[in-house]
Amino acid sequence: MRIAFIGLGNMGAPMARNLIKAGHQLNLFDLNKAVLAELAELGGQISTSPKEAAAASELVITMLPAAAHVRGVYLGEDGVLAGVKAGTPVVDCSTIDPQTAREVSAAAAKQGVDMGDAPVSGGTGGAAAGTLTFMVGASEKLFASLQPVLAQMGRNIVHCGEVGTGQIAKICNNLLLGISMIGVSEAMALGNALGIDTKVLAGIINSSTGRCWSSDTYNPWPGIIETAPASRGYTGGFGADLMLKDLGLATEAAKQAHQPVILGAVAQQLYQAMSLRGDGGKDFSAVVEGYRKPE
Repeated sequence: MRIAFIGLGNMGAPMARNLIKAGHQLNLFDLNKAVLAELAELGGQISTSPKEAAAASELVITMLPAAAHVRGVYLGEDGVLAGVKAGTPVVDCSTIDPQTAREVSAAAAKQGVDMGDAPVSGGTGGAAAGTLTFMVGASEKLFASLQPVLAQMGRNIVHCGEVGTGQIAKICNNLLLGISMIGVSEAMALGNALGIDTKVLAGIINSSTGRCWSSDTYNPWPGIIETAPASRGYTGGFGADLMLKDLGLATEAAKQAHQPVILGAVAQQLYQAMSLRGDGGKDFSAVVEGYRKPE
């Protein structure tokens, strides 16, 4: 299949690589010329604009940083909707607010283009390994056409409902993730301050009722989980500024729905403080450093 892939950042580039490996012909667009050149060596075709990439494709996939980028890439003069043919399926894998997903999808529908949203979970490691979870908001028909292609980039392809519900699932999941990481950080730091061996404490938590992904797979305390960012100076993984962005999406959506997210708002402030300290580029689990005494 000829696929337009627009947005080749830390997540988009490995996703595009997996599609090339699967035998698809990719029309690529990104502002980063180095990554374009790298993917061109693997067989991708470089396009000069989203419009050009979409015009020559049977499917359009986008993976962009924020809602403003999604609007620009789709609605701009040289955007996807200026070039895509009616009837071509389109899916945005960015993490944005549900309202923007619905508005851009509505604009696409006026041109006879069925568009869905499919944000992902699994991080850069999952993107490279092709084990992402896709949370898809789309019509039944569109989901059926997207599922085989998404399955070449991910392990779990979940139909959440109509357009926008993929974003709802993603921001609710990351709201909980941000909160749970802070909870594990507090518990680990308290145990350390009170004198228990942190490996013993982690082992107890991970075999007791406090167990969660933030503890047993991604523990924020250094030396507990060898593969976690905490054991490599909080490099790689999911940046704190990205978590801050997602918590902002969740709290803003909650405001619009008149739904309280009290712990989510506190978590947002803690990651905001982390970002202001200059640590926004570290993995979000580095939030634990705010609880640790200087050594």
